[in-house]
Amino acid sequence: MVKMSNFPEVKVLDTRFHKLTVQDLISYIVEAGKVAQKTVIAHVNVRGMNFAYQLPWYRNFLNNADLVFCDGVGVLLGAKLLGYQMEPIHRMTCPDYIESLAIACEQNNISLFLLAGQPGVTDKAIKKLLAIAPNLRIDGHHGYFDKSGKDNDNVIEKINQFKPDVLYIGFGMPLQERWILDHFDKIDTRVFLPLGACLDFYTDSVYRGPRWLTDNGFEWLTRLVTEPTRLWERYIVGNPLFLYRVLKQRITQKVIANP
Repeated sequence: MVKMSNFPEVKVLDTRFHKLTVQDLISYIVEAGKVAQKTVIAHVNVRGMNFAYQLPWYRNFLNNADLVFCDGVGVLLGAKLLGYQMEPIHRMTCPDYIESLAIACEQNNISLFLLAGQPGVTDKAIKKLLAIAPNLRIDGHHGYFDKSGKDNDNVIEKINQFKPDVLYIGFGMPLQERWILDHFDKIDTRVFLPLGACLDFYTDSVYRGPRWLTDNGFEWLTRLVTEPTRLWERYIVGNPLFLYRVLKQRITQKVIANP
């Protein structure tokens, strides 16, 4: 991995992320893409924090990543409850900045490989990105393949033939992070960038919801309404559980500070 970032660290439930803006993130990705070393850039939201609380390997992945940015209003709230000074600009969601990232990559001759979504999603995303960054070096493959065996080997071979400076992986948590750990040494890329369902939203393959909801951190509500059977546990159980754990940590901190 390349150097750890110099951005201020925030620690919630023994899991750390960095305090930065979306422009900081884009600049870091581009600069890491120029260095002949491997860099891992991760992100956290409430679901990621809950995984980190339950899975030691996942917590270690986040705590050892070179940069971790916040992709969830719930995590900002949790950090505030623990005494950190956080603002909305310290939270960023991929569909809102992916075009700015593509333009920055084009301007700096940084290549990009998209590995995500159902068949056809990456093709749509590449078409949209090339419309605003026509000289961007970009390729991709869908994310619906067997993550082991021959199928997996063929995908890695395709990535290595392209040799992307930045590899975007969108399998969803925690599968994408596990895949990075399992194949870190085999993949010829400079930057690993797991970003979940970003391309699904960017290509309108999945409905994000109205801007007044997504801009204010309530994208999860639209997802819950549109996919209640699949997502009810993630949000109805996961969100209150995360808040409970944060409040418990806050009480413990006060007790330690005032014995």
